[in-house]
Amino acid sequence: MAKHTFKLSENFIDSYKRKKAPFGFNGLGELVYMRTYSRIKDNDKNEMWWETVKRVVEGTYSMQMNWIESYQLGWNPWQAQRSAQEMYARIFNMKFLPPGRGLWAMGTPITKGNNFAALNNCAFVSTETLKDDIAKPFCFLMDASMLGVGVGFDTKGAGTLEVKGPNFRRSTETFVIPDDREGWVDSVRLLLESYFLGTQQVQFDYSKIRAAGELIKTFGGVSSGPEPLKEAHNDIRKVLDKDVQKPISITSIVDIMNILGKCVVSGNVRRTAEIVFGDPQDNEYLDLKNYKVNPDREQYGWTSNNSIFAELGMDYSDVCERVKINGEPGFAWLENMKHYGRMCDKSNGHDIRAAGGNPCLEQTLESYELCCLVETFPNNHDSLADYLKTLKYAYLYAKTVTLGKTHWPETNRVMLRNRRIGCSVSGIAQFITYNGLDSLKKWLKSGYNMIQEYDKQYSEWLAVPRSIKTTSVKPSGTVSLLAGATPGVHYPESQFYIRRIRLSKHSSLIDPLEKAGYKVEPAFGSEDTTIVVEVPVDAGDGVKTVKELTIWEQLSLAAFMQKYWADNQVSCTVTFDPEQEGDQLEPALDYFQYQLKGISFLPRHSAGAYKQMPYEQITEKKYQKMISKISKLSFRQVKGNEAIVERFCDSDICEVDISG
Repeated sequence: MAKHTFKLSENFIDSYKRKKAPFGFNGLGELVYMRTYSRIKDNDKNEMWWETVKRVVEGTYSMQMNWIESYQLGWNPWQAQRSAQEMYARIFNMKFLPPGRGLWAMGTPITKGNNFAALNNCAFVSTETLKDDIAKPFCFLMDASMLGVGVGFDTKGAGTLEVKGPNFRRSTETFVIPDDREGWVDSVRLLLESYFLGTQQVQFDYSKIRAAGELIKTFGGVSSGPEPLKEAHNDIRKVLDKDVQKPISITSIVDIMNILGKCVVSGNVRRTAEIVFGDPQDNEYLDLKNYKVNPDREQYGWTSNNSIFAELGMDYSDVCERVKINGEPGFAWLENMKHYGRMCDKSNGHDIRAAGGNPCLEQTLESYELCCLVETFPNNHDSLADYLKTLKYAYLYAKTVTLGKTHWPETNRVMLRNRRIGCSVSGIAQFITYNGLDSLKKWLKSGYNMIQEYDKQYSEWLAVPRSIKTTSVKPSGTVSLLAGATPGVHYPESQFYIRRIRLSKHSSLIDPLEKAGYKVEPAFGSEDTTIVVEVPVDAGDGVKTVKELTIWEQLSLAAFMQKYWADNQVSCTVTFDPEQEGDQLEPALDYFQYQLKGISFLPRHSAGAYKQMPYEQITEKKYQKMISKISKLSFRQVKGNEAIVERFCDSDICEVDISG
């Protein structure tokens, strides 16, 4: 059956063309939108917010329509138009937002084919079946990362597969690498198979890969040329040469994954996100980021957040000593992930095949599973009834993404069965400040129950299984900035601060920013290529800062959200003073291990300020002085600004950026 495109009413869209979008934080939200998500149109102008929302909503309802019509389930155009208009209004007014992936990709050629993987935020792959899968887990991570999907993995395949090494007695195979994502991944597969299966040595011809600096039309950005791939091939050879005639080691598994992450960052995707889970008792794993022990890993070890599969009741003393130094490892309690939805509900074992999680650890996932997240902002609502209505459309967006197929059979199989989604909540700190914790509890419990009703109703309408899990708390980042919300469960660094945003020196956003009175200056150390914009931000009257919270308060709030909202998980990075609170980590973990599924820590150090920090605390007086110099900002005539796409969970905490 031919695919059809859903269209919103022109009269309806006309009513929004001149409306001012409620971007948050004194122009910061609009700047982040223009820098990060506004696509270039055919006339070389950039999308305005009303156009992005139109594209996203029409893409969503086109997916629904084609699914319903392909199975002859009965599509109602009038009802769909009414529903789509309501979704449009709620996104436009930032009562909920699709993930950054969706804002940028939904309704574009990227998702009009048969590969909808790019709409998903995150994935997980286990190496436990490496003996049978051979190169597949590594290729999956690389392929997904090149599509902008953050990937978690484990080290369970260590010792299960012998590294035979290439057979040098056979003639060398030359592989001419095609100039596409598939070609890059195939080259890695052939290289790994030569080592794992003992096939002939493979050499690569890079001549067809486009030169550095050329545009990549479909996925955005510019080509890196072949150099990052060449480097990855050489580094993988060095790693595996050390394991020839031996079982593959923990270090080699993580090395290869990290090398591929570095290749992706240096290549056609500017950012990547990886998390690795290992054995808490294994010193080889725990020392991976000890660069005094493993100095050769320093060039790529930074590409993953390293965590442990913590065991309930374990001795946390040794790992806590490591956490005090740099915050790693993080903690994931797989037993809780498998057996519980929300922690206020009874153990059910519904997710018994769960094997890990995503880079920010807000999603429980099976091996090869993807997941789509969506973000709601309760503080942008006047009543619980209005919030419950928003949840309908937030849920519906995420559930619709599960209808899209990927090019990975293993992924399609698990997603067809699970239909897992992650409806998230942001602005929690603001909501508690203005409404109280008891009101939040009421909204969360009512909201969770309503999502289950929506899931029952719409799963029947779509004739698909109900979602195995539906809710999470993602760390957020740029998406919450659009809506003027604090990110996820986290509190701000201070009430008044300067948020600095980096732009290309040639960005067409600079002129309107300067005209509106924002401070724009060359980036220190990158004066020839990059400029920095200063935006004054007020996080809100009375909102506590993270420095005012103890680790116990931060952990308690994470546990509160895990109890009453998230049947997947709560992504929370607890910041702490290593001098004053370091010795409290162990007893805190002993206490909260039965209430959480995952947690990470970040020590606060009193290092001196450096030039052009992303966040800089300021006084209210300085904030008011900066605000007085700023006039109305307009990006209406901006042309040709290439979006710097935020990937994955849209969080500075989880992703790694080669530019630092």
